Amino acid sequence: MTVELNHTIVAAHDKKTSARFLAGILGLEVSPQYGPFIPVRIPNGVTLDYMDATGSIPPQHYAFLVSEDDFDTIFARIRDAGLTYWADPFHRHVDEINTNDGGRGTYFDDPNGHNLEILTRPYGSGGQG
Repeated sequence: MTVELNHTIVAAHDKKTSARFLAGILGLEVSPQYGPFIPVRIPNGVTLDYMDATGSIPPQHYAFLVSEDDFDTIFARIRDAGLTYWADPFHRHVDEINTNDGGRGTYFDDPNGHNLEILTRPYGSGGQG
């Protein structure tokens, strides 16, 4: 059996701003609007479809596996944007990155409070750092 995640909907107070934020940080393109959605296609084919929402938006977690070189580039964009980042998903270790599984990772928030993560090694792929 073959199962692949194709897309997911990301709630946002301003879908265009939120899609541009993610695309800008990750170095991706924002696709043309499709129905009520503003898509951002990730290189592995998964699309994050931003959709306007009203009221409170429960924060979600989105993790992006990146190469070591891409981590450096993306992390520089995070710092250049003046974003707060953390080594952990609970936001206890501010202005730090982690070295979990022998790689590097960090967490940062998007404009809607979604907890975004970049990491260079999948969980469980190596020793804890």
